[in-house]
Amino acid sequence: MTVLQTTTLRPLQIGPITIDTPLVLAPMAGVTSHAFRLLCKRHGVGLVVTELLSSHAIHYKNAKTFGMFDWTDAERPVSVQLFGGDPAMMAEAAQVVEAHGADIVDLNMGCWVPKVAKTGAGATLLKDVCHAEAVVRAMVDAVKVPVTVKIRSGWDPSRTTGIDFARRAQDAGAQAIAVHARYASQGFTGTADWSIIRRVKDVVTIPVIGNGDVETPEDAQRMMGETGCDAVMVGRAAMGNPWLFGDVRHFLETGEHRPAPTLDARIEAALFHLKTMAANPAVGEARAVKEMRGQITHYFKGFPGVSALRGQLVQANTIAEVEDLLAGARQRSEASE
Repeated sequence: MTVLQTTTLRPLQIGPITIDTPLVLAPMAGVTSHAFRLLCKRHGVGLVVTELLSSHAIHYKNAKTFGMFDWTDAERPVSVQLFGGDPAMMAEAAQVVEAHGADIVDLNMGCWVPKVAKTGAGATLLKDVCHAEAVVRAMVDAVKVPVTVKIRSGWDPSRTTGIDFARRAQDAGAQAIAVHARYASQGFTGTADWSIIRRVKDVVTIPVIGNGDVETPEDAQRMMGETGCDAVMVGRAAMGNPWLFGDVRHFLETGEHRPAPTLDARIEAALFHLKTMAANPAVGEARAVKEMRGQITHYFKGFPGVSALRGQLVQANTIAEVEDLLAGARQRSEASE
């Protein structure tokens, strides 16, 4: 007889905020808009994090950035992620998003892309942990809601500064820290070294959220067992797969897998994502369709004909056209059965 291994899921406590399910949707530029966050919330995620928002753009009241202030009560609790390197400007941005209803303010110290890193923001802060600590302290002093930080292991393998910084962040008042167990120099290449998460967990008392290479329920279970992390954060693996969070919870609690979502369920989710995005006045139908062309195919990964569907979607300009293409995909699937 096979004995199923199960895990007792404890709520994630960030300051005064209790998150019943210790599963977190990672912030992803161009992906974690209100529409996708809401979809993941409906399918079992505990905490959602917005796309990263520029403190510089908030300071100068950039209209596009304020259009990304799209969180709603249906997503709560919601964490709003900010990036920047100037303590005063980050403090100001934290106050602005708090005033707009952020439950948690998160400092991005993980983004490695040049347009962010070259400004002294994102993962670049890991090169100077004293300055990074000053940024955290300024944010903590500026707001009443919890401040958290998302880091990488360090800038490169010669500087595993994430561990030292984690202690400093806690001393500065951060109330949780998420660790993507890759170096900034790796981008998304190579393999995440979860031992770094374990080492951070050993030096702080605030909650530690593990991130990196969690693609399946088994991955989440293994990360929690190996690192002792308080919660698991999932990013790219959730794209087109919001069901993953419910799958993880079910597996951890029962040791069993749920059935995969049907094609109809995938179509329904993809259209909900698209239509919810289009309903945002700051986005509209044309932009939503354009931005979703590449994301929709993630919902049908592994299905026959997905490559052809991708080629067709790049020509779509309206929601009606997307609906017709997905209806055609359903018909072809039914005909092949």
